[in-house]
Amino acid sequence: MPTLRLVLDCSDVVGQARFWVGALGYRQTGADGQYINLGPQDGAEGPHVLLQGVAEPKTTKIRLHLDLVVADLEAEVARLEALGAVRAPVEPFDEYGHQWVVMTDPEGNEFCVCAN
Repeated sequence: MPTLRLVLDCSDVVGQARFWVGALGYRQTGADGQYINLGPQDGAEGPHVLLQGVAEPKTTKIRLHLDLVVADLEAEVARLEALGAVRAPVEPFDEYGHQWVVMTDPEGNEFCVCAN
């Protein structure tokens, strides 16, 4: 079976690594030039995230994004804002019995926080 790895293009690989390590509770598992690999803490499950340095800036909404599913939505949104995330200009909403907040990472990549 294949292993899932998520790849995120970014201009500041080190800054994005700092943000996503804090946001996901991951650790840096490797780095090589324009790439930094992040993975779950020892014993934890989850896909690896490869941060790939690129020259071109983000220009449109990305078609694939991350959903962070949490127990306490407001506490998690506040924690992510302290790490450098920003609430997107979309009102929080309810869908399928869950509350959602759309946010962006420090480079403007969108992700959602969902109350479980």
